[in-house]
Amino acid sequence: MPNSAPTIFISERVDRRRLAKRRFLFFTTIFVLTLIAGWFMADLLWSSGVRPGHLSAIECVLLACFVALFAHVATGFTHAIFGFYVLNRGGDFCRIQRTLPLEATDAPLAPTAVIMPVCNEDSSRVFEGLRVIFRSLEETGKLAHFDFFILSDTSDPNKWIQEELAWVELCKQVGGFGRIFYRKRRQGINKKSGNVSDFLRRWGSKYRYIAELDADSIMTGRALVRMVQLMERNPKVGILQSVPRLVRGETLFARLQQFANRLYSPVFLAGLNYWQQGEGNFWGHNAILRTAQFMEHCSLPDLPGSEPFGGRILSHDFVEAALMTRAGSTVWLAYDLDGSYEEGPPTLIDSAKRDRRWCQGNLQHTWLLFAQGLRGASRIHLFMGIMGYMASPLWLFFLLLSTIHVFDQVTSGSGRVVNEMIIEQWGIYLEVSQTLALFGLTLLMLFLPKILGVIVQWREEGRQPVYGGRLRMLVSALGETVLSSLLAPINMMFHAKFVVFTLLGQGVGWITQRRGVDEGDWREAILTHWGQTAFGIIWGVSAYIVLPSFFWWLSPVLAGLVLAIPLSLVLGSGKLGELTRRWGLLLMPEETRPPYELRRLEKNLSECYQHMRPIEALRGDYGLLQAVLDPYINALHVSLQRQRRPAEATRAYFLKLRERLLREGPPKLTPREKRALLLDPESMTWLHQQLWSRPQGELAEWWQLAVRQYNVLTAQPVTALYR
Repeated sequence: MPNSAPTIFISERVDRRRLAKRRFLFFTTIFVLTLIAGWFMADLLWSSGVRPGHLSAIECVLLACFVALFAHVATGFTHAIFGFYVLNRGGDFCRIQRTLPLEATDAPLAPTAVIMPVCNEDSSRVFEGLRVIFRSLEETGKLAHFDFFILSDTSDPNKWIQEELAWVELCKQVGGFGRIFYRKRRQGINKKSGNVSDFLRRWGSKYRYIAELDADSIMTGRALVRMVQLMERNPKVGILQSVPRLVRGETLFARLQQFANRLYSPVFLAGLNYWQQGEGNFWGHNAILRTAQFMEHCSLPDLPGSEPFGGRILSHDFVEAALMTRAGSTVWLAYDLDGSYEEGPPTLIDSAKRDRRWCQGNLQHTWLLFAQGLRGASRIHLFMGIMGYMASPLWLFFLLLSTIHVFDQVTSGSGRVVNEMIIEQWGIYLEVSQTLALFGLTLLMLFLPKILGVIVQWREEGRQPVYGGRLRMLVSALGETVLSSLLAPINMMFHAKFVVFTLLGQGVGWITQRRGVDEGDWREAILTHWGQTAFGIIWGVSAYIVLPSFFWWLSPVLAGLVLAIPLSLVLGSGKLGELTRRWGLLLMPEETRPPYELRRLEKNLSECYQHMRPIEALRGDYGLLQAVLDPYINALHVSLQRQRRPAEATRAYFLKLRERLLREGPPKLTPREKRALLLDPESMTWLHQQLWSRPQGELAEWWQLAVRQYNVLTAQPVTALYR
């Protein structure tokens, strides 16, 4: 990255002619590749179908599906090819980092709010991550320009109280009062997007920029300062998106994902930046927003109708980027910025749960593809997001239709002599040379991007090994390729099911992502994957009975489906993940040469999780126990609640609820009733006083046990339980 004077191509005017040329080359490449493959497929169907010289209806549908699927694959391939070209000539001249020299440490800053929306997360991970970011910014000497906000939509009373305790302890330990703020919404309207909107309405006008993080995000102080400086340098930029690298993976699945993300993504991201330039996308976290423009132009509309296609927009980030570019501001991807990290799901099943929500959100974007005023690049981003999930049912439909076509040919006797032909994976009788050409082209599209990712790192790995050395990097890449090939049909079935459920009107709830390690659960794996396994066995046996040679062409797809249950369990194993680490496989730079911030986070968390936990009998309502029983925690919790004057009917309701809580115990109240009491400061003060003044005989047995254990639980400071 050159250190010369900055080039002002972003802040004044994007060179539209250069951008048009880039997009012409990029999309023409996709078109030509798809045209060649489509021509091959059409010619093969034409010459070797049921009636040579004619295309039946089923063959026309097969051809249309093939063209759509190949175009999707060719898009990823083209990103890798152009990214490889850009990286090998020293980086893209038109990238936002070139607008500011690396040594510009004294570039101006502006008031920035670092916001972290959370919902039922692990408080230790959230607040220790925040501690690391705070300390890292402090070490840059630029902390005075940043304030921090934890925006909670947590509904679990236990985690709610943990968050309050963790916040006050963090503020005391780092001197963060007046700079680190905690806010718990009474109603979690519109989930994360509603949480951010509520913050902007209340405090947005005080800050020029908003740095938005996820609960598992880590950003170094240098990266945050650099992003604010880039925004100051380029006043037309509305959103600046960093590329978070996956870290802290412990299971084999998580390590596999983070290795692939780290090794292959540079070529794809450089290719993405090549054509999108200032009309990029927003991923919802590890990014900086220009507050005034975001508030003015990025208000999300409600879609027509009801969920799953209507109502609130789930995947709001794509839409916000499109609205920002429509308003005349730019959205840039800082693909070469270091210091941005996040964590991925630990298991295949957890990844699928997250994809379920993303699938519905992306399919909602169908409404917006032809919305008035959107830029062409924004429509492409929306369409690519839709195809990311629609490709799976399309692929499944294509394979099943090919199977039906083959069965029809065999049973009708209209097929060619098998020993003179081979069957291509799509299930059509084809000439050997033409089939191999088409098959080879498809394999090239799928696997060359991975090879390019290895080539980019190969030379550097010889000088300074960060992936465990060239041999281990190559073995890891081969292993990742094999396992990802087995996972592809499983994900195909997951996504196809999600799309069908969405089309049938079945919405999805908001599920908190599991982030820790939990050794494989056979019951969950069987319940999740048994349908995929049964489908693969029935499909494979049918194919083998009708035509064994077709079965062997389908075997790569069938293998993943039949092995779905054991594969899911193996990949979810933390022990196997640790074993690959010890063997030096699936390593990445953030493990071999971890930045100080990640090392500090690991150290802090290892200390946090050594603290004692509440006894089992009280665990279910331990947060409520603390808020009512402990004077310090009760005072803290009451001070954070909004003072209200309830109506007489409401006051009477709370009086009955309080008595029930003391006489019957928390297990007898519903979660909604417990949250209502926690939100009422008058009730919480009254409960604390009554609990310590009433005779033991007037209290539920649950509270009697809690009082007896109080001295044991506070043998060490209770606030240390959830640092």
